[in-house]
Amino acid sequence: MYKTILLPVDLNEEGFSHVAAEHACALANMSGATIHLLNVLPTTQMPMVSAHFPTSVLQQIRTSTQTALQQFAKKHITDGIPVQLHLMEGKPSKEIIKAADKYQADLIVMPSHKRAKLELAFIGSVAARVVSSASISVMVVKPQ
Repeated sequence: MYKTILLPVDLNEEGFSHVAAEHACALANMSGATIHLLNVLPTTQMPMVSAHFPTSVLQQIRTSTQTALQQFAKKHITDGIPVQLHLMEGKPSKEIIKAADKYQADLIVMPSHKRAKLELAFIGSVAARVVSSASISVMVVKPQ
């Protein structure tokens, strides 16, 4: 059914990305798929941020995020499922689409966050942008 599942996670949102991971693991177990676990850092792509922080601080952010991604995988990806970790930088929705293409994903499983309707009208949601831009199926896991 699936060979490659892209699982973008927001490491700043405690307690919800793991639900999407459960779904991705179940699908990976059923189909023998590899999970590509992805986190997107917006930091260096924002001129305001990169102009105010030294390169060493930005590198520390990358390193700590990579460590957090490894811990997330260890805790939430079922043993025996092949997993690859990826850290990208830029606008989350665009980087998720790029990663899906780059890793030849045939499914994206991602969490959606509860947001106020007014906030969504102004900024949109990453999940909505991915769904509208992706050329593959996207499973959006909503909060319970």
